[in-house]
Parts: sequence; C-alpha cells; structure tokens
Amino acid sequence: MIHLKDTEAVLAAPLIAVVGASDEASNFGRAVYRALRESGRDVVAVHPKATIVDGDPCYPDVASVPERPDAVVVMVGQAAAAGVVQECIDLGIDKVWLFKGAGGPGAVSDEALALCEQHGIQVVAGACPLMFVEPVGWFHKIHRAGRRAFGSVERRAS
Repeated sequence: MIHLKDTEAVLAAPLIAVVGASDEASNFGRAVYRALRESGRDVVAVHPKATIVDGDPCYPDVASVPERPDAVVVMVGQAAAAGVVQECIDLGIDKVWLFKGAGGPGAVSDEALALCEQHGIQVVAGACPLMFVEPVGWFHKIHRAGRRAFGSVERRAS
C-alpha cells in the first residue's frame, strides 16, 4: 500500500535527487526529473555515465552532489536499487522513493525494502512519482485511479 503521507514527504523535500536520470530522450528518469523541476521543486540528477540532464549538471552518485539531498527518487532497476538505498543510509538521507511503473518491478526489491525498514527510512515502494506530481497528466490520473481501486494506493492521507 502506498501511503500519501510518504509520497507527500518525499515530494515536499527541499532537495530531491533523481537517481537514474539521463539525457536520453527515452529515459523515464529524465521525464520524472523534468516533471519535478517544472513543478517548482529543487532537483538534481544522478547517473554514473551522464554529466548533463535536461541542461542541468548531473552527478555520478548521490555522494557527489554538492548539497546533500533530502530525498531520493530511485529510477534504476532492482539490481542497483539496494546500492542506492545503502548510499542514502550512509549519507543520512531518510526519504526514498523506489520507482515502479505500470509493468515490471522497477526499483522495488526485497533487499532495498529491507534496508529501508532496518534503517527507519520513509519509503514509497512501488509507484510512479508522476501519479502524484501536479499537474497529473491523464495517463497517470488513470493509473492512480486504478491503483486506488485495487487498494495499492491510499485514497486519502491518514
């Protein structure tokens, strides 16, 4: 179950890192990065092979970001997700969003979830940030409504 208080906490963070964003047009991390930035949030891109994302500097890992992020959106596959969560733990970052889109596991893995639980990290596990970043596009409104109907996204903050 995705709890709205957790999504709101990540999205309200003063500085959000998007790990996995690249400058490739097809990169969904880039789409999330852009949506967060266009909604007025302070964001920074993190990707081991990119230096620029959407015209902005990109850093190879979270530790390289000049100002420590307050939250991290993890847009990498399961195999790399736990490593990103461990880096957040090492840096004292306590808000993590493990991306999961309409298909596939995304960044959600048992290991990443266990690390979050063991270290008291507030985690959004298994949702797309674009379902919650206003203005929500039509596709993501439908996705969110479907997830609410099937009980995987909370209807209201508790």
